[in-house]
Amino acid sequence: MRSVRFVGLDVHADSIAVAVAESGGEVRSLGVIPNRPEAVRRLVKRLGLVGPLRVCYEAGPTGYVLYWQLTEMGVKCEVVAPTLVPVKAGDKVKTDRRDAEKLARCYRAGDLTPVWVPDAAHEALRDLVRARLAAKRDQLRHRHRLLKFLLRHGRRPPENVKAWTESHLKWVREAVHFEQPAQEATLSDYLNEVDRARERIQRLEQAIDEAIATVPERMRAVVNALQALRGLAKVSAVTVVAELGEISRFEKPKQLMGYAGIVSRENSSAEREWRGAITKTGNAHLRRIVVEAAWSYRHRPAKGAALRKRQEGQSEEVKAIAWKAQHRLHARYRRLAAMGKPKQKAVTAVARELLGFIWAIGVEVERKTSATEGNGPLGRLSQ
Repeated sequence: MRSVRFVGLDVHADSIAVAVAESGGEVRSLGVIPNRPEAVRRLVKRLGLVGPLRVCYEAGPTGYVLYWQLTEMGVKCEVVAPTLVPVKAGDKVKTDRRDAEKLARCYRAGDLTPVWVPDAAHEALRDLVRARLAAKRDQLRHRHRLLKFLLRHGRRPPENVKAWTESHLKWVREAVHFEQPAQEATLSDYLNEVDRARERIQRLEQAIDEAIATVPERMRAVVNALQALRGLAKVSAVTVVAELGEISRFEKPKQLMGYAGIVSRENSSAEREWRGAITKTGNAHLRRIVVEAAWSYRHRPAKGAALRKRQEGQSEEVKAIAWKAQHRLHARYRRLAAMGKPKQKAVTAVARELLGFIWAIGVEVERKTSATEGNGPLGRLSQ
């Protein structure tokens, strides 16, 4: 039987540094190849003549194109988490060649942590919700520019007008004027950018609605069920599903909490025990959404009109989990606040437990949908 060869790739936009670790112990660099499909195909053909291949590279801006190309060629490939690659404290030299050799060596030793690679449906939905996030951030910048411009010139809205409501925008358009034409042009440009940002967000949210209607039934069922939780409306639920994929791939809620990077750091030895801030080594988009949702659990348990509408058509099991979440998480927040914890820390602790309820609902819904779909991936997983 031919021995397995472990290949490490340091991937960049235009080039790929290649290194191979033989089963016998030798680790050597194979140089640099262009980051082009034909070059990758030639590399696999050359290496595959000697023995079976296992390839890895770090997740990054180049995405999963290389992963899918290698998979289609029958090569086992894994995309690894960059933040979890072992680093020697005294190693101060970093080059593409050395990075590729380190990946190959660590991959052979089993020291690398692979990340979940989304399928086409999840990746498309993830791109869309991240585009909306970028639009929201751009909108905030445009609004800040307009507000600071008005503030510099002492233009303040009436006391009963709330910022960025229709009344506020009407006041800016009709009541704010400048004698200098240059300042009028500046005001007009800032207003135009604010309007364009709002229209952009509306287009993206409409696209999200259309995308939800076309995703597989299993994904759509989880998106709808997660909206039964307080603080998770449509966009938030879509973001959670797009970032997580199949929630049942996590065997326990603690694994999901670690994936979000919302567990405490620890540095304990012997009788000494120390825990610090959260690790932040997981999915930042998921962590942001969950923390935002956790702020709503400061308020006592209740079902408003919007939440009741979102829960229509959901199973009693999902509704029971969502109602239990309201009571448990609100009590958790009050208990931490009574201990004198800052609001931010208390909400972060609530967000960590909220992930447990997200896991419970996701597993429940995926189990039911897999039962109806028969021998799908989730159906086999639950057997």
